[in-house]
Amino acid sequence: MSCEHLICARCSGPVVEGRCPTCRNARDEMHRHGPSVPPALVLAGLVALFFLALVLQRAY
Repeated sequence: MSCEHLICARCSGPVVEGRCPTCRNARDEMHRHGPSVPPALVLAGLVALFFLALVLQRAY
């Protein structure tokens, strides 16, 4: 669902325009995404996995 078609009960305007504090809060809440993993952390995990694979390859 998107906020493009929602009408605010407080100001009777489209929520996407954010005319009043209620609209802005609703719009921000709809567009809020969950916490994301920083790219540096993903890269560090891949490097650690690569070195673990190298160590295991040498050990066996």
